[in-house]
Amino acid sequence: MRLLFDSFWRAVAYGLKPKVMVLSFLPLLLMTALALGLGYLYWDGVLASVRLWLESSALMTSISGWLQSFGLGNLKIVLAPLIVIFAMTPVIVVCSLLVVALMMTPALTAMVARNRFPSLERKRGGSLLASLWWSLVSTLLALVALIVSVPLWLIPPLILILPPLIWGWLTYRVMAFDALAEHASSEERREIFRRHRLSLLGIGLFCGYLGAAPSLIWASGVLFVAAFVVLVPLAIWLYTMVFALASLWFAHFCLAALQGLRTERAQAASAPTPPDAMPPDSLTLPFSHAPDRPEPATPAQP
Repeated sequence: MRLLFDSFWRAVAYGLKPKVMVLSFLPLLLMTALALGLGYLYWDGVLASVRLWLESSALMTSISGWLQSFGLGNLKIVLAPLIVIFAMTPVIVVCSLLVVALMMTPALTAMVARNRFPSLERKRGGSLLASLWWSLVSTLLALVALIVSVPLWLIPPLILILPPLIWGWLTYRVMAFDALAEHASSEERREIFRRHRLSLLGIGLFCGYLGAAPSLIWASGVLFVAAFVVLVPLAIWLYTMVFALASLWFAHFCLAALQGLRTERAQAASAPTPPDAMPPDSLTLPFSHAPDRPEPATPAQP
């Protein structure tokens, strides 16, 4: 727990540095251009399809009638945009995570290593191709989990629980691997994952739930159409900063854990072997190697 909280406060302090703020603008520009471009091309068509589905759905008709009975019939107007935005939010979150992992994590990890662990040997146990493959497989698994869990989102509490859980698991998988890719060997990375799996998963889940907060700003753009163009980049920038914080947290935690693992192994290798641990053949008595004494001569019989 000491390592967990120590790495957290260090990550927060590093996140306030001007260099980190500057690095966050490149993913922001890329993701904002992507989101607004796709919205410009496909927003009207997707919105019309969702409205058509709502009008033809018996369940949505009954829900609309229930809202009318409470004087909330106007909510039907914003229901279709809300569905589209909530459906696109996981995609935006996953893309933001991958863009941060690609554009920011190597630079942030190098900054942490340079400032805190300058003498830490780089064994390069994870290549760029291995990192991309690991991120791709983890992302596909997360997207499958999101798609499978969509029907459960209709249960009010679960929509606030399941997506952040999946985002947190994906954050843990991607960020922890990238934090150790340059400095740890494959065997060291597996050992750190084995020893600190719960702590690493806890960091991912915390950042996953923290990343759910910008979704409220993203969704509020429907209710404030005039500010929608401003709120969407703001939400994406918050996603970027959350994942930058996660990247720094994983970097501090994983590199400190790696240094501790190597120190532990070096001490174990240099420690003298206790007698109880020596093989039986090596436990010889002092006189076992003494030369054999000659037998006394037997006097001859007359």
